Amino acid sequence: MKRSWKLRREPRLSDRGRGGALGFTLIELMIVMMILSILIGMAAIIYDKTVKRAREAVLKQDLQTMRQAIDNYTLDKQQAPQSLDDLVEAHYLREVPLDPVCHQNDWVVHIGDTVLSPDQTSTGVDDVHSGCEQNALDGTSYTTW
Repeated sequence: MKRSWKLRREPRLSDRGRGGALGFTLIELMIVMMILSILIGMAAIIYDKTVKRAREAVLKQDLQTMRQAIDNYTLDKQQAPQSLDDLVEAHYLREVPLDPVCHQNDWVVHIGDTVLSPDQTSTGVDDVHSGCEQNALDGTSYTTW
């Protein structure tokens, strides 16, 4: 008596109930596309905030550098600069930086009548602010920085 052993094939995950047709259904493709679009949307929002935060950091640094240059010019020359271009001409700045948020050179200078030292002979620019009317991530206006 001979026995014949038949191996029974196990069903595979890729086998479908439609006669063994392989592939993805439209619903599966739509679900995958929906998940991908949600992930891409979240990444785009995070990227935009990161870029804005970096531009704000550069703006703060530029304002601090220009304010320091104004103070150094005033103390060295015993008179305040009359414009930001005076700082460039006297080599306190290499150039007037471009506003990193609005991409314009629209700095708002404050002409003050205060003096930094008793030997100061004239007044002029004593502060600088951004001319950008947009709001920062913390809700404050860039013009108040």
